[in-house]
Amino acid sequence: MTEQNYQLSDFDYDLPQELIAQTPLKQRDASRLLVLNALTGEYEDKHFYDILDYVQPGDAIVMNNSRVLPARLHGTRPETGGHVEVLMLRQDHGDVWEVLLKPARKYHIGQEISFGNGELTATVVGELEHGGRYVEFHYEGIFLEILESLGEMPLPPYIKEKLEDQERYQTVYSKVNGSAAAPTAGLHWTPELLKAVEDKGVKLVELTLHVGLGTFRPVEEENIEDHKMHSEFYQLTQAAADTLNEVRQNGGRIIATGTTSIRTLETIGSKFDGELQEDSGWTDIFIKPGYQWTIVDAFITNFHLPKSTLVMLVAAFTGRERILNAYQHAVAEKYRFFSFGDAMFIHK
Repeated sequence: MTEQNYQLSDFDYDLPQELIAQTPLKQRDASRLLVLNALTGEYEDKHFYDILDYVQPGDAIVMNNSRVLPARLHGTRPETGGHVEVLMLRQDHGDVWEVLLKPARKYHIGQEISFGNGELTATVVGELEHGGRYVEFHYEGIFLEILESLGEMPLPPYIKEKLEDQERYQTVYSKVNGSAAAPTAGLHWTPELLKAVEDKGVKLVELTLHVGLGTFRPVEEENIEDHKMHSEFYQLTQAAADTLNEVRQNGGRIIATGTTSIRTLETIGSKFDGELQEDSGWTDIFIKPGYQWTIVDAFITNFHLPKSTLVMLVAAFTGRERILNAYQHAVAEKYRFFSFGDAMFIHK
């Protein structure tokens, strides 16, 4: 089988339900770390704080500073009092947002929704497929402050436990509001560990990619070439690009924290012939086996859902068999999986 004609079933693996982490660990960097050599397939069992042993002076760690919006709202229809759940996906323009409604079938253009004691209302202004709607929000004051008081964190569907501390679904360096899901590989970093990495001579570089809920959307086509990726907004500053270019010129490695950082760096690298420069826009890059890497030399990532585009992305770096062997080891050793789970450090 060539690299190009993999089927969806080639990226499946058996995962016992009990290994899906339901809550974050008390200490962020105490999670386990499976260190995988992408060239040999050899792996080591470590803890996340051991990352310090695997980074070198002159390397750069790249982090996505996007912040998750408390984007799940519970509202009512003013005329009936019927309950509706609103999940905010992305800002379209001004106060108009693309959202998912449950139940959607009752909500058509012109329909009003009220939240809280009416300090926030919304009007349906457009209809999309699969329960999608455009709504325009109406409020007085600062929208984000109102969201903070009324909204909930939109945790992934496989997490059933209530999150006690909302900040545990944010990275410690989150700054730019706009994600519908956390860039979860970054959840393991602590301010102390980042300082230790920096003190070792590693550059810390931030970019922004707002994670959409498309990241949880299952791949439905058996031929993965037919899968259409969702789009996500990214931004890299000139200062960040300059730092990363300098690191590369001096022989350092670009180490991405998470698939969102990978997608941003590889989008820009592909666009500008292997160079990085200031850029922003929407990316729907689909990194799968056969992809020619342009920027990223190593990365930190969590364990991903079977048959997901994220498993395919990691397989594009390691080869399919090596990543599935590592996952099999992680299952046998009872690593914790998905958003609140353990991490991998993958290098060459």
